[in-house]
Formats: sequence, C-alpha cells, structure tokens
Amino acid sequence: MYRGGGGGGSLKGGGEIFDRKRIIDALDKHLEKSSPSTSKKPPAAAAGKQHNHLDHRDTRSSSTDESETDSGESDVSGSDGDDTFWISWFCNLRGNEFFCEVDDEYIQDDFNLCGLSSQVPYYDYALDLILDVNTSLGDTLTEEQNDLVESAAEMLYGLIHVRYILTTKGMAAMLEKYKNYDFGRCPRVYCCGQPCLPVGQSDIPRLSAVKIYCPKCEDIYYPRSKYQGNIDSAYFGTTFPHLFLMTYGNLKPQKPTQSYTPRVFGFKLHKP
Repeated sequence: MYRGGGGGGSLKGGGEIFDRKRIIDALDKHLEKSSPSTSKKPPAAAAGKQHNHLDHRDTRSSSTDESETDSGESDVSGSDGDDTFWISWFCNLRGNEFFCEVDDEYIQDDFNLCGLSSQVPYYDYALDLILDVNTSLGDTLTEEQNDLVESAAEMLYGLIHVRYILTTKGMAAMLEKYKNYDFGRCPRVYCCGQPCLPVGQSDIPRLSAVKIYCPKCEDIYYPRSKYQGNIDSAYFGTTFPHLFLMTYGNLKPQKPTQSYTPRVFGFKLHKP
C-alpha cells in the first residue's frame, strides 16, 4: 500500500521542495529516446513521495479559485499517515478531482494497456507502483531515478484513465462525479450553473491542458482551479464528454434561449 505524505506540500526526505521542472525535463529526455528499455526496470519509487502534475505548453486564464492559494497546504485529503492504495491516494490529491478510480482488474488486463509500454519510460515499474506491487530494489535507484518512476506512474495512470472512462464502468464512475459537480459549473451567466464535463483539446500527451465543456452552450472553458488546470488534456481526451452525453441522453440540456445584448444608454448596438 502507498503511504500518502503529510502536510506541507510535496517534500523530499530532507524537507527540500520537490523540483517539478527538473523532473519533467529529465522525463522528457527519456521520452525523446528511441525506445526506453523495459528489460531492466528500475524499482518502484519509495512510498511517501507525492506526485506532481506535468507541465504543459499552453497558457491558461488568470481566473482561479479564490479559495486556493500557493501556501504550503497539504495536497492530500484525509488524515496524515493513513495507508491507502496508490490509485486512491493519487485521485485524492488536490487538483485530481477530475480523475475517477480505475478498477485494478481493468489495469491488470494487458489488452487494455496495449501500446502504452512504448509511450511511458520505466513502464513495468510504473505499473507496479500503480498496482501497489512491493519491490525490494528501491535502494538501488538514485533520487532522480525514483522521481522519474513516480512521474512515469502518473503519466501511465492518465493514459489508462482516458481509456477507462470510455467503458461502461468508467462512464458510471464519471456520472457520479458529474452529479456531484466535481467538474465544476459553466461560468456563462445564461447557462445558470450548468454542470460541466472534462475535455481535452488533444489526444496527444503534453500538447495542452484539460478544459471543461458545458453541454448547454457547447463551449469550453478553463477550470477555475489552477491545480486542475495543470492536468494533461490527453488524460481525458477529445471524445469523452460527447460520448458521455450520447450514453446518458437524458442529461443533455436544452440550449440557452437568452443571450447578452450590448446597449448604450438603453439602445441596442447595431453591427456596422
């Protein structure tokens, strides 16, 4: 089982702040290699290190949730020191509210993971970390290699997640989150707080960050939370919200009948 870190944000063993940019740059170098070897896989990362979201190339709106700050608050929900499975721990990190928990049975079926080993470095041990498979080789890795395994596990889970949410069980799990407004509400006034769904602008990793899609006005928006805005859009994909609304047709809302009309001294503006 995976032991979530305590309060104070993501920490290293000596209290050093987790250098996300250095880790992502190192992971990018591995991804640029022709074919990472999985015959000698490094051991799973040591428990207690918190995963950080991958950086992305696109920018996002300055509008963020006022209730969230950059202070050293804990990224993990629940009491300190509780033993949890890695998937539960990961999905309960701040900013990971969009993720549902993927069934172990789905992950253990090699057919569902077809093609992912060539996309994720340290694939075998990243998979062991996700499935809480204990290894006794952790002390043989350097600190940087442990960080790479952790980042690889996050990437692998995201790529598994985008496939899982298109299945019957995955749709049902996302339906519960949709009903609980876990994906946020549309910021458009005339959508009257319509619950949204996560959507990606690309199915290729590291090209953009996740957005939210409003089924009422059929437009996309930046998530209010800056933490959610750092999630890779490929972990939700371009298909999910539309297939979701096709599956649950009763949830498809009517388009808004009202629209804003610009006025000057009470007179409507006419386009030139």
